[in-house]
Amino acid sequence: MSLEVEALRAQFPSLASGIAHFDGPGGTQTPLAVAEAITRTLTSPLSNRGSSVRSERNADDAVTAFRAAVADLLGADPRGVVYGRSATQLTYDLSRTLAASWAEGDEIVVSELDHDANVRPWVQAAEARGVRVRWLPLDPATADLDLSHLDEIVNERTRMVAVTAASNLLGTVPPVARIAARAHAVGALVHVDGVHYTAHASVDVTALGADFFVCSPYKFFGPHCAVLVADPALLETLHPEKLVPSTDRVPERFELGTLPYETLAGVTAAVDVIAGIAPPERSRRERLVAAHQLIDRHETALRERIETRLTELGLEVHSRAARRTPTLYVTLGDRVAAAASDFLAERDILAPSGSFYAWETFRALRLPVEAGMRIGVAAYTSDDDVDRLLEGLAEFLTR
Repeated sequence: MSLEVEALRAQFPSLASGIAHFDGPGGTQTPLAVAEAITRTLTSPLSNRGSSVRSERNADDAVTAFRAAVADLLGADPRGVVYGRSATQLTYDLSRTLAASWAEGDEIVVSELDHDANVRPWVQAAEARGVRVRWLPLDPATADLDLSHLDEIVNERTRMVAVTAASNLLGTVPPVARIAARAHAVGALVHVDGVHYTAHASVDVTALGADFFVCSPYKFFGPHCAVLVADPALLETLHPEKLVPSTDRVPERFELGTLPYETLAGVTAAVDVIAGIAPPERSRRERLVAAHQLIDRHETALRERIETRLTELGLEVHSRAARRTPTLYVTLGDRVAAAASDFLAERDILAPSGSFYAWETFRALRLPVEAGMRIGVAAYTSDDDVDRLLEGLAEFLTR
């Protein structure tokens, strides 16, 4: 069985624009079902959560369905699903809460492979508490983390290890489970940034060893928001700053203010769109796992095709790790990447250049932050899209 790309594309009204989107790592297009779920929730009777009238029940049902959908997507407990405005916001909030218990002599570990949203909140929290920051280094030759000194870097003084499940710049999928096992052996917690990973792989937070896992639904067909998942028992031990009248229940104690019920409904719909890629006979969790297998085969085939042609064109592909998503970072020799992006954009092909907030990764690669282009394949990317991209790049390079 293979992914029915045209059937999937038909669910995305924006793809009729003719734009070939290779900007999925920055956010995907939105299926009609997601927009309809948002509209339906907003235009149905809606109040604050409760059970006395239908408007209250609608709000409560939206929250319950959202937590169940995210739990199925990530292999998590719905009682440990926390809504957030963005992954950056969730990570800042969590870092401040956890840092309250850190003391001088403690250490935290971050990586050179991460988006700055999983670096700066931890570094700033550590600096405020007088805690040492240690780094998992990136090896430019392999485009993966160098774990040769893992046991020294993650040691008995380590309180937290923050690492990505997949680089949003290079696509690298580091050995998170190995890193987490070492962290847990010394009593440290593990925070995994799954923002890029979740769009391309079936997630099992337990298998990854993630104590905390964050991702952003707008990277996988949903609305702009984020979620954090953790074991409810772990969340019970944490006490974030909150308003006095607000509930102290988990996970609600981490969600500040009234939830956007329409956004939650959109997330649920996005998860259902992914599940709908697989045959319907099984549970939603099983369908999501099967769907990601189909997505992976499709995306990998397109990625390999793009890589082959980029190499033939003489471009340098910096995405070279053994395990990676269908995201490529490429430099164009003496040609300006922004000019290439602009040239493609004139032809309705979106492959952006920029820093993509991968600040430490650029430093480790010894590249200027706007040296190249990022080409990201999504589940709805077609062979025709790839044809246009490769033809456009070839034309740009001849000018």
